[in-house]
Amino acid sequence: MIKANYYKYILDFKRPSGTSRGVMTTKETWFIIIDDSGSRGIGECGILRGLSIDDRPNYEEKLKWVCNHIHLGLKNLLVELIEWPSIQFGLETAFKSLEHQDKFLLFPSAFTRGKDNISINGLVWMGSETFMRSQIHEKIEAGFDCIKLKIGAIDFKTELSILRSIRKEFSVSDIELRVDANGAFDPETALEKLKQLSDHEIHSIEQPIKPKQEECLAHLCEVSPLPIALDEELIGVFSLPEKQKLLSFIKPQYIILKPSLVGGFKGSEQWIDIAEQNEVNWWITSALESNVGLNAIAQWTYTLKNLMSQGLGTGGLFTNNFDSPLTVKNGTLQYNINKKWNFNL
Repeated sequence: MIKANYYKYILDFKRPSGTSRGVMTTKETWFIIIDDSGSRGIGECGILRGLSIDDRPNYEEKLKWVCNHIHLGLKNLLVELIEWPSIQFGLETAFKSLEHQDKFLLFPSAFTRGKDNISINGLVWMGSETFMRSQIHEKIEAGFDCIKLKIGAIDFKTELSILRSIRKEFSVSDIELRVDANGAFDPETALEKLKQLSDHEIHSIEQPIKPKQEECLAHLCEVSPLPIALDEELIGVFSLPEKQKLLSFIKPQYIILKPSLVGGFKGSEQWIDIAEQNEVNWWITSALESNVGLNAIAQWTYTLKNLMSQGLGTGGLFTNNFDSPLTVKNGTLQYNINKKWNFNL
């Protein structure tokens, strides 16, 4: 007989991590454990408080409902959970985990055999100028050729100065630079800021203005000298017609998919299909999950065969993450088959 339980887990950051929405010191996450005739499946519901559409007071109550109705099966549960994307992701992972003797082997491939890797960007968090510069040097020394900087929290002129100094030392063929504003720019000044950023040969900017300003964002995507990637804009858009309408109207250059925020693997694949129909490029990003969620996203991402740098290198941010075969080396995410998991719940 199939049954399920859920568990809360608090991840502790090694050092406070800043975004334009504030500084994080801890990250709440939840695990769903399914037991089916002695076979165990593990999934992570990676909620981001203040950002996830399913950040609601009755989140735990919904998890309890899911566990009490696990007999309905994955397909039926996903329909019931259309507005709970982080739980969809956790359930998809847990049911996938049930299929294999190794509960963390979800999508067997050359990646999980340790024969291939995934190119990833090095993430530079917001902070003081000194702190951001030190992170950049760390990423370059670690072999990253794609660096993503979170901007919008310190003085914009200082951020431009940091970008300028990188470009003086490294050309666009040496280092790909991406920036993420997390909606920090005002609609009135956004275009001017995009023009100034474009002087430094930036690959793209994520979410320059806050979501739900479609007309303004569509205009920016049309006239910006800098390619724009939609991120937060995709959150809370559930139906196929809504997704099609959004991309066809705004016409972004890229979309960025976080499975925990946009409906798990199934929801993300729907976004990918629509993006490709509209000639919009895309890449995958994790959303501060533990190594359990990151492992699921990485294995699935490898199967998509997208050769762009993905946003998957966040597993080392926490002091109490779970040891896993995931290893960041030379700007890539690798699966070290000689390293073991220590997941105990």
